[in-house]
Amino acid sequence: MQVIDLRGVSCPTNFVKAKLALEEIETGETARILLDDGEPVKNVPRSLKAEGHKLLGLKQADEGHYALDLEKVEE
Repeated sequence: MQVIDLRGVSCPTNFVKAKLALEEIETGETARILLDDGEPVKNVPRSLKAEGHKLLGLKQADEGHYALDLEKVEE
């Protein structure tokens, strides 16, 4: 599983960076995207789902950020 650390990256740049990172992995592979609380955790999962990717889970880490697991779907 590839980890994409987008903590400290603001909207909408974090969505753009997530999208570019997902282009580097194969269809069907999974990725974990680390996101800050607030706007990033609200917007990035919704935007990636709208792109057709399969959201597998979203959980808050002890440090306060969130980990979004998803499966890349063919573009």
